[in-house]
Amino acid sequence: MEITNLAAQIRKEQKKGPARRFRQKGLIPAIFYGRSAENILLTVNNDELVKLHKNKKDHAFIKLIIDDGGKSQMEKLSLIKELQYQPLTGKFYHVDFYEVDMKAKLTFEVSLKFVGKCIGVENGGELQHIKREVKISCLPENLPDHIEVDVSSLDIGDSIKVKELKLAEGISVLDTADAAVVAVAAIKVVKATPAEEAAAAAAEAAEAAPAEKAEKEK
Repeated sequence: MEITNLAAQIRKEQKKGPARRFRQKGLIPAIFYGRSAENILLTVNNDELVKLHKNKKDHAFIKLIIDDGGKSQMEKLSLIKELQYQPLTGKFYHVDFYEVDMKAKLTFEVSLKFVGKCIGVENGGELQHIKREVKISCLPENLPDHIEVDVSSLDIGDSIKVKELKLAEGISVLDTADAAVVAVAAIKVVKATPAEEAAAAAAEAAEAAPAEKAEKEK
């Protein structure tokens, strides 16, 4: 479990005017909250938030180092719950930090990583990724970067369901157990109708006619 530090400052004002001035100074208005925590109004540095968001995965654990104007300092472990953007510029507008309790399970969306050379594809089938991620519940310390799905043994007509995923201890999947995450389907060959075959033959003849005429004129 990797944790990244992020400096934050307590803000007293929460109206639109002060928020606009914060953004002009390169600071993003934020809030920290949780089940057992009181809401804390904050600002964080825009450049630091961009760097963190760019380099880390979606489920980055963040230790907020919160400063109250030099009067006091506290640390809060959190996750980004919501990150708002300005519609036109794409710049960060507001960020919500949610308190992380190491003893309480949380719900996460985790990506699936498909590995292995699929037998069904070698036999002419098509590998279909039905789910790219699943919802899991676990303690923060057990959160995986991804869940591997080995597709090497799948032949045409085979699939892997949610209940068949191999999970580490302490992790449970919240998606429907019988839902498929990946399958191998036979590639359908569409046979042309007689009219389509005749049209294709006529088109080929039309393309060949100029070349045949030129050959005779030689």
